[in-house]
Amino acid sequence: MGIEDVSMLFTFIGGLGMFLYGMHIMAEGLQHFAGGRMQKLMGFLTRNRIMAILVGTVVTAVIQSSSATTVMVVGFVNAGMLNLSQAVGVIMGANIGTTVTAWIVSMSEWGSVLKPEFFAPLLVGIGAFVVLFVKSDKKKRIGEILIGFAILFIGLTFMSDAILPYRESPVFSTAFTVLGKNPILAVLAGAVVTAIIQSSSASVGILQTLAMNGIVGWNSAIFITLGQNIGTCVTALLSSAGAGRNGKRASVIHLAFNVCGAVIFGILMYVLFVIFPDWGNSTITSVEISVFHTVFNVSNTILLLPFADRLVTLSGKLVRGEDEAAPADGEREAVRKLSKRLDRRLLNNPSFALAAVQKEVAAMGRTACANLESALEAVRDGNMERVQGVFEKEKDINGMEKALTAFLVEVDNLSLTEFQHEQVKNLFYTVSDIERAGDHAENIAELAESMNKDQVTFSKKGRSDLELIAAQTLQSLQIAVEARENGEAETANSVHVLEQSVDMLEDELREKHIRRLSKGKCDPESGVIFLDIISNLERIADHAVNIADYVASEAENPEGAVPAQR
Repeated sequence: MGIEDVSMLFTFIGGLGMFLYGMHIMAEGLQHFAGGRMQKLMGFLTRNRIMAILVGTVVTAVIQSSSATTVMVVGFVNAGMLNLSQAVGVIMGANIGTTVTAWIVSMSEWGSVLKPEFFAPLLVGIGAFVVLFVKSDKKKRIGEILIGFAILFIGLTFMSDAILPYRESPVFSTAFTVLGKNPILAVLAGAVVTAIIQSSSASVGILQTLAMNGIVGWNSAIFITLGQNIGTCVTALLSSAGAGRNGKRASVIHLAFNVCGAVIFGILMYVLFVIFPDWGNSTITSVEISVFHTVFNVSNTILLLPFADRLVTLSGKLVRGEDEAAPADGEREAVRKLSKRLDRRLLNNPSFALAAVQKEVAAMGRTACANLESALEAVRDGNMERVQGVFEKEKDINGMEKALTAFLVEVDNLSLTEFQHEQVKNLFYTVSDIERAGDHAENIAELAESMNKDQVTFSKKGRSDLELIAAQTLQSLQIAVEARENGEAETANSVHVLEQSVDMLEDELREKHIRRLSKGKCDPESGVIFLDIISNLERIADHAVNIADYVASEAENPEGAVPAQR
């Protein structure tokens, strides 16, 4: 190997690196530009399988990696956010979405004006100007997309230029002739290369670069492409190593889906090449690879969609058993389940990670609401079992706070938009407010315990007044939690009305109860407990309005300003 050969090898490696890096920058820019829209896509996953396919297609087209999408699906399934039936649709859609990159690569064959050397420098210039001189965060993301797009094409040019001198080389012609005559070998070659570089988009791009130089035949290209679709499953399989059984089943479904498609289309194309040998031996273009890649993945989805449930059944037979549920020493069951749902694979996409956290924060809020309800019931009926239940649930709430805070720290260290950073702050504050509301519910349970121990009771009027403020406080917290889960500003605004009513009620009831004490209608001990209970309820309402304000700020202010805490 001469110095020129080494130089060309370095050029090819550098071009591949630029191609991958450009794809990464473009995908990251698209994710940031999409922002909250990516989070909203999560809501469509549970509707039906067709919607799941569309979501898988769109997400993969944005993040430019079917492997990354499938890894996230493994995380969603492992976290219990998706069932396997829904996961099948997303996986099918991911295979369709990944074909977008192939079409981008083949653009240079559409006309001279679309050749990389014509427009890539201009895109870099425009993108750099936008990133450096435009203040808007969203417009900066557009600049990043343009730069990534340009770097991808510059890398493609480098790879093409490195291969050009060898287009007449017998090494290439012999290699592709051998692969064309040995479909299984061609499939293995495509699978191995894709598994090594962990990107089917990149391996298809390399094949298209070779095709641009006229050195790839139809027969070899088709089977290599089928192998590339199998090789892309390796990333998800490796990712599922630490997942539960359902997470592993999701990765097996991905593999089974692609292998079935490769077998069906492999046999079909082999028969066609035997019937039409001249077609099989003719050279293939970059655009034709894009066409086949798209037709294969769309047809495979249409063909296997009716058998999606069979794929789920097959995955269950290949990965047998149920997930183990043994908690670690000292770990509470509710916290263990929460930690499992906050799967680290979700961190591959900040938008989906935030959607998962938001769901779990709402679940923590519902636990706090239930605990407050139990504490108030204990005040009414003096049931000490309820009191102990409140104390136990409070331990769960404290554990949830620690788990959610730790996960939010990891999310905050990801590449986030400015608004997503503010969402993370709001969720930090929300978790803290829910935990404090839980503390006040525990205080009320302790007061119920004291009432039982000392045989303290309230007057009929006192009980009636307490029911009124308790109902409004509980409602304010429930509405705030619901608003957090759904991101509804209108729902959040209604919490203010309830909180103001609770404030006025507390002042009014405090005065009325003091008057009852002065008239001897209530004993001092019950008076102190009554005032402590309504004080705790008023503080819970304050925390509820804090939670609601964070939601309202996200809806009203795209920059996500954090409201002042009460």
